[in-house]
Amino acid sequence: MNKMLKVFTAAAFIFSTGTLAESKEVTLTTTLQDYGGEAAYFAIYLTDSQGVYQRTFWIGGKKAKYYQGLLDWAYGSRKRRAEYDGKTGASLKSGDTFTTRVSIDEAWIDAGYQIRIDTAVERKRRVAADIV
Repeated sequence: MNKMLKVFTAAAFIFSTGTLAESKEVTLTTTLQDYGGEAAYFAIYLTDSQGVYQRTFWIGGKKAKYYQGLLDWAYGSRKRRAEYDGKTGASLKSGDTFTTRVSIDEAWIDAGYQIRIDTAVERKRRVAADIV
């Protein structure tokens, strides 16, 4: 990985049986590399086969005013509060691990949809689509 921040070292997608016939529960695990510096902000979101934003799965970071640094997510979601209400948590620090479970519609699997993670560290560079 030659991304400037090298923030996320792992994105594990573990499929398990979903409760609904149309969706699967997916566990997303990300681990920040040791990067030094302030807390990291991140957005985990879905794009369609054309790369167009579809939905937010999770936003990490306490202060919404810094979400603009999550470049592609901010552009696609237009930072509308309805896109991330109830889907936020604390920012992470160097070496932290974050795990969340999301429902993935079976129609998205093998249809070109992508789960993307944008990252930003206060007073450092921002990386759109740090992990795809």
